[in-house]
Amino acid sequence: MANTNNGANLGFEAKLWAAADALRNNMDAAEYKHVVLGLLFFKYISDAFEEYHAYLASAVEDAANEYFLRHNLPNRSEAIAKLLEDPDEYRAVNIFWVPKEARWSHLKAHAKQATIGKFVDDAMAVIERDNPSLKGVLPRDFGRPGLDKQRLGQLIDLVSNISLGDKESRSKDILGRVYEYFLSEFASAEGKKGGQFYTPRCVVQLLVEMLAPYKGRVYDPCCGSGGMFVQSAKFIEAHANGNGNGSKVKGRISVYGQESNYTTWRLCKMNLAIRGIDGQIAHGDTFHNDRHPDIKADYVLANPPFNDSDWRGELLEKDKRWKYGVPPTSNANFAWVQHFISHLAPTGLAGFVLANGSMSSTQSGEGEIRKNIIEADLVDCMVALPGQLFYSTQIPVCLWFIARDKKNGRFRDRRGEVLFIDARKLGVMIDRVHRELTDDEMRKIADTYHAWRGDKDCKQKYKDVLGFCKRAALKDIRKHDYVLTPGRYVGAEQVEDDGESFKEKMAHLTARLRDQMEQAAKLDAAICANLKEIGYGN
Repeated sequence: MANTNNGANLGFEAKLWAAADALRNNMDAAEYKHVVLGLLFFKYISDAFEEYHAYLASAVEDAANEYFLRHNLPNRSEAIAKLLEDPDEYRAVNIFWVPKEARWSHLKAHAKQATIGKFVDDAMAVIERDNPSLKGVLPRDFGRPGLDKQRLGQLIDLVSNISLGDKESRSKDILGRVYEYFLSEFASAEGKKGGQFYTPRCVVQLLVEMLAPYKGRVYDPCCGSGGMFVQSAKFIEAHANGNGNGSKVKGRISVYGQESNYTTWRLCKMNLAIRGIDGQIAHGDTFHNDRHPDIKADYVLANPPFNDSDWRGELLEKDKRWKYGVPPTSNANFAWVQHFISHLAPTGLAGFVLANGSMSSTQSGEGEIRKNIIEADLVDCMVALPGQLFYSTQIPVCLWFIARDKKNGRFRDRRGEVLFIDARKLGVMIDRVHRELTDDEMRKIADTYHAWRGDKDCKQKYKDVLGFCKRAALKDIRKHDYVLTPGRYVGAEQVEDDGESFKEKMAHLTARLRDQMEQAAKLDAAICANLKEIGYGN
């Protein structure tokens, strides 16, 4: 059975979500999101702190431990108290310092009080005060009148029953799994708005698996809640022993991002903090206030807003980023593409999501921009994805892969070639309206790309497959007027001949049709008879 990897199979996340969602009552999902995720993050910080606090308390009694304090030491009690409450002891092991008045036990003791909202806000404030990396990140509006304090207290009691930040929970990535599951559920609940902060896990995973960012600078200029960075770190951990770098994970990638929505930026900062990812994530409009103007990234991973018409492009007509043509003010798709290219290192690779229209549109000069990018030999691979993958839109989307230099020694010389993959028929439905790619399907797509580009550790040999993948030359793309839709190149999938002649097939099909028509006539007659019995017949 295929592994859909949708997160629901983890079990307790779904149960925890159901309990938390039951407490939402009539609160809007967009508002409740920050209440729940803020409390989960708070509990994680407190758990990690309390565990190390307990360790220090036991360490002073252990003669073999460096923290041991002999029992006849003058003022021993004061020395222990000073050690346990020394912020630097916690910061030295990458644990956030939590002052006494902000510890979870303090919150839980006041959970039933009408002033619990103020207690939470005050606790968030002192944590931010004493941990500069969290400045401006934590939500602090739990005391507002519109938030039901009884339900807030019940939510605190619910969260109190799960361990999130202790060593065992961190090793199992308990909070990371809960956080990711909740983000996806909130995205689903918010519908179209959910796409502003969440890219479906399978799409992110596919991008990361195809690019394989083992080391270097990873950049996402529209990073949402940080899914690209989280998945990149997971990729490195999963491949730690097979990439020639031993088993070390930390320090192999440097993370740079930017997000224009302030509340989403906060979600990203928290999402990275719980994973121990120290990223340089800036808040601001990427087009008009690029906070990383000098970064030349080894990898660009992004899911920009689709077909954005409100990007104020008229103010940037002479921008130096528009090397391949000035993007139309009515659609930011090719503004994003050129922004990505402008931030690539000489051997950099980019993978990003765009609406399908980007592959074929000729409106407002987009066709000319796409032509110039293709003629510059920057397009490495195009992947058409199935519909219904996103919470924010039902329109089908595609993945673009850009290579700054197709002859850089890392892979084979691919100059003058583009790989097309048509994955529209892949995926499984996980509910009535949402589809996901399975692990096997993602592996199939990634392996095809790696085999084609010549990854040194890829054992698969590339070959064109009708209906799925095709290696095309630039001259072939020119013949198709620079349209990059994979379906134009991969051809139709071969259908196995069942050995039945056309005459025989039509004979049994028409016989089946007549039989079905006769059954339909009998059903119509039965319905009419039933209606007549209750006085509604002719």
